[in-house]
Order: sequence, then C-alpha cells, then structure tokens
Amino acid sequence: MKTNAVRILDAKKVDYELITYEIGDGKIDGISVAEKIGRSPESVYKTLVTAGASRQNYVFLVPVHEELDPKKAAKAVGEKKVELIPVKEIQKLTGYVKGGCSPVGMKKAFPTFLDSGVKGLQKVVVSAGKIGLQMELNPEDLMEAIGAKVEDLKK
Repeated sequence: MKTNAVRILDAKKVDYELITYEIGDGKIDGISVAEKIGRSPESVYKTLVTAGASRQNYVFLVPVHEELDPKKAAKAVGEKKVELIPVKEIQKLTGYVKGGCSPVGMKKAFPTFLDSGVKGLQKVVVSAGKIGLQMELNPEDLMEAIGAKVEDLKK
C-alpha cells in the first residue's frame, strides 16, 4: 500500500492515517467514498488538475460535494481562464489515475490550492494515490507538504 504520496509523507515525517474502501461496486466518486469511509463530504477533498490559458498546470482541491468555480480558480492563479485537463492526460501528467489522483507526489510539483473551507477542519481526507486508498491528515501538514495555498474556489 506504499504509494508515492505515502512515501513522501513518511519522508517528511507527516502524521496521517490511511483509510481503505471497497471498489468492487464501482462507486468511486467522492460522495460515495465519503460515505464508505464514514467521513462528511465537507472533509473529503477531490484533486482537480487544470490547465490555464498559458498552458501552465494547476491543482485545485475542493470538497467532493462541491464544484470548482473556474473564474475563482483563474483569479487565484492570475490566468484569464482555467479548464480541467482531459481525463486521458491525468496519468501522463501526474503519475496517478482518475479516482486515485493524490495532491502529494505528482510527477511534477504544480501550483496547488485548497478551498478555503479547509480552514475550519481538524482533519482533511485526500486520495493517497490509488483508487481504494485515502489518507486523512491535518490540513496544515498537507499544505506544508505540498506548498499549497488557500483560496475561495467553490461555486
């Protein structure tokens, strides 16, 4: 179960808890995952990889039951617009597959932003780099580990 994300957190001596969930039913969307692991959708964040008008890539994390507001995201990074990258490009760009894309340990460190709702959380849950595996950790530790900033990002 040692994914790249887990190895990086171990190397940085970051405390986290790994949480596994059943994938056999095919329900791997964020809301289903939150239900399966017994966490509120407000504390489970999905990782969205985007490209700006400049072709620079950015990573945004928002609660699984929310949508990324493209205008707020573009403003946060100083772009005219940002769009989600095509699913077929996720693995090539990040090293992770859709549904198992962790903000920790991508092939390259992209500018990363968490939605401001994270400020009120004791713990945040994000993908650990594999479908069926999540990690729960302190939001401050996550932000420090990946150099993330906080912005208002949801619709």
